[in-house]
Amino acid sequence: MLVNVLWPFVPAAIALHFARPDLHVWIFALNYIAMVPSANLLGFAGGELAKKLPKVFGVLLETFLSSVVEIVLFMVLIHKDRGGNLIPVIQAAILGSILANLLLCLGLCFFFGGIGREDQSFHEAVSEVGSGLLLVAGFGLLIPSAFYSTLKSNASHTHVQISTETLNQSTLIISRATAVILLVAFIMYLFYNLHSHHSIFDEVLEFDEHLDEDREREMKRAKLTLIECFVAIAIALACVCMSAVFLVEEIEDIVNERGVSDNFMGLILVPLVEKAAEHLTAIDEAWDNQINFALFHCLGPSIQTALLNAPLAVIVGWGIGKDMGLNFEIFMIVLVVLSILVVGNFLRDGKSNYLEGGLCVLVYVIIAVTTWYYPQIVVEGEAEA
Repeated sequence: MLVNVLWPFVPAAIALHFARPDLHVWIFALNYIAMVPSANLLGFAGGELAKKLPKVFGVLLETFLSSVVEIVLFMVLIHKDRGGNLIPVIQAAILGSILANLLLCLGLCFFFGGIGREDQSFHEAVSEVGSGLLLVAGFGLLIPSAFYSTLKSNASHTHVQISTETLNQSTLIISRATAVILLVAFIMYLFYNLHSHHSIFDEVLEFDEHLDEDREREMKRAKLTLIECFVAIAIALACVCMSAVFLVEEIEDIVNERGVSDNFMGLILVPLVEKAAEHLTAIDEAWDNQINFALFHCLGPSIQTALLNAPLAVIVGWGIGKDMGLNFEIFMIVLVVLSILVVGNFLRDGKSNYLEGGLCVLVYVIIAVTTWYYPQIVVEGEAEA
């Protein structure tokens, strides 16, 4: 893959971090780029390991390993947080990851997959389950924010008697309860995919493979042994962890000194790099008319971010005494809910074309431009609790 030409950035980023720690922008930029080949290696090794497993389980494992980059970033951000300064970045990154998968990645898949074709058809099991889970996830992520914003805005206009401290604490408790409930939903999703309905998804993915015999033979040909898969995963994880640590250390300087807001950093910049390799894989699958595989790689990470990664961030923060909650800015959570509705509407008929893909990408660009100009807002959220 073309991203392999970026491997020289990995040692360069590590060397610059230790040799010139004062070059904050360069360290951030090099580690930002270095995340891409490291994540790609992790995804490639995960894909090779997936070939040695049952089909649905393999795809889910591949998706999970691709999301490890995101989990590592969240954990590093939580660990490095001091006084709640990085909590807004984590919260924006959670929603930004969902937006990038739903609008940018899925849009590019529909666009490039639709070139030269009237449309592409995908199985209703993939689209219906994905859309339903995303709606539930969006509802779960919205509730703590709606609770906080409603009581906060009404406190000065009604007879509601609640102090800021009590409101923050209540919102944090609701966030933690919601995180546990979303984890239960993720376990149900895994059981549905891997046990009770795995035969349906096996048939869907096998049908896609048979559409392209050359690709099917290439997919079945093992490029790495089992031991080589584990070694490659270990190397990729080490590189990802180092790049994540060095990247996070520079975020505060970029936000405070370079005029980049927490919202743009988390909603746009961080998700683009953490999912770049997986996005390229999904686009390649759509181009080869493997649209069900592409949907798995677009909807799967979105579901995992909402039902696993975000709850994990809340629970880990809870465990180490950090007030990480799901009290997002209303602006951002509304964007995510509307995006889920837009994508759900496009998935409803079981067909896609380049027009729908182009519209999704344009919506993402509008969000990116708006986020750049969205002012830095200090929210009295969980960080104060």
